[in-house]
Amino acid sequence: MKDTMETPTTLTTLLRHVAAKFPSRRAISVAAKFDLTHSRLHRLVESAAAQLVAAGVKPGDVVALTFPNTIEFVVMFLAVIRARATAAPLNSAYTAEEFEFYLSDSESKLLLTSPEGNKPAQAAASKLSIPHATASITKAENEEAELSLSLLNHPELNSVNSVESLVNDPDDVALFLHTSGTTSRPKGVPLTQYNLLSSVKNIDSVYRLTESDSTVIVLPLFHVHGLIAGLLSSLGAGAAVALPAAGRFSASAFWKDMIKYSATWYTAVPTIHQIILDRHSSNPEPVYPRLRFIRSCSASLAPVILGKLEEAFGAPVLEAYAMTEASHLMASNPLPQDGAHKSGSVGKPVGQEMGILDESGRVQEAGISGEVCIRGPNVTKGYKNNVAANTASFLFDWFHTGDIGYFDSNGYLHLVGRIKELINRGGEKISPIEVDAVLLSHPEIAQAVAFGVPDAKYGEEIYCAVIPREGSNVDEAEVLRFSKTNLASFKVPKKVFITDSLPKTATGKILRRLVAEHFVSQI
Repeated sequence: MKDTMETPTTLTTLLRHVAAKFPSRRAISVAAKFDLTHSRLHRLVESAAAQLVAAGVKPGDVVALTFPNTIEFVVMFLAVIRARATAAPLNSAYTAEEFEFYLSDSESKLLLTSPEGNKPAQAAASKLSIPHATASITKAENEEAELSLSLLNHPELNSVNSVESLVNDPDDVALFLHTSGTTSRPKGVPLTQYNLLSSVKNIDSVYRLTESDSTVIVLPLFHVHGLIAGLLSSLGAGAAVALPAAGRFSASAFWKDMIKYSATWYTAVPTIHQIILDRHSSNPEPVYPRLRFIRSCSASLAPVILGKLEEAFGAPVLEAYAMTEASHLMASNPLPQDGAHKSGSVGKPVGQEMGILDESGRVQEAGISGEVCIRGPNVTKGYKNNVAANTASFLFDWFHTGDIGYFDSNGYLHLVGRIKELINRGGEKISPIEVDAVLLSHPEIAQAVAFGVPDAKYGEEIYCAVIPREGSNVDEAEVLRFSKTNLASFKVPKKVFITDSLPKTATGKILRRLVAEHFVSQI
């Protein structure tokens, strides 16, 4: 399969076409610092890729990157995949032991960081005899941005000829990520150039992203949600992104950046949406931008939160469904002009085939729950060096997500919960997501999570943990009263924990299993 100007088959080629089509349009802004056009970004990426090749990075090599959300990360990520190597973004907050696992499991050949470095990452790399390099980009007044790599000083680095001979292939493994590992050892997920291209096209299509769009990145770029849905899909459409000045999300700066960069949309996890709502309630902005839509993904968004977002910011909130193994997007609610968006549903499949299967592999009819399964060009070909996981996840010619759900009569997907998180109370299968949604509808509850615990009589019983809103005195008795009023008796939590924090991933997703382990240990 060859790339042509008409039909790119790699993400790299798509971005090259975008740079040629929209050379002077803004691609990336670093808040309070500088802007890069698509053509300038392309030249920086080509220069960085040439330096990587000259330094000995070969096609198929894995390059680990640990940066905040900075322009250096964006350029080096794109340079690594341009050099036909594999980018492995890592959370800069990992411990040395965690870095050692991820660097070893990915078989990284090089560690890239900002000039400030990362001591735990460098210690792990040193222990594994992995070389370390730094990258920085600066811009003097009235001058173009300059790339500085600590890789080495080679005379040939003044030209990009060393990379021009490299032709990206659809089957090149461009991205290597790990699953969150909330229920088992993290699994390595290789994603090809064609996987990424397919997902970018799916996202751009369902949200009608064009060169007129702009967004502010609020999620970490080492995670598939922020990287693909926020960054790469914008760049692939010729649109623009802004990176926060601090390299991470700031509730106080968010709307200022959104207004400054004429944002038309943003994507976030429910926790971030709640933070933005809380900020709006306590310290509203004098004016908000007119957004085409707000997107929510990576965890279930309670209908009450969705409603409050729409009311506060005057834009449709589109809940979506995604996972790393699918190069992010699997299903989404449509834009208003393309159909109804249903609260409580994650929408319709986008760009891939999706089926609800029973344990024998039979596709279920509408209204019947089963495991959500997918297949399509965005889906990974398999986990790295993990025969057991591949055997369990790729059955009946489908990839099995581990989620339980059903399609309604209009083809909208409704998620019931993770197979391993469903609560089996005396034979009644209870979705913790449903209990979460009811608890979150209480006006004095800011965050809530239900979970199952072993029980001698019923096999499992329902407990929950809640974070009250600031200034609230809500207690266990009130939570139980509210639950009994709004839930069937067998779904009412037996015990309520009032807390001020919950275990979360780096992207803000609540870790239900860790919540259960933490609070059960206190009993």
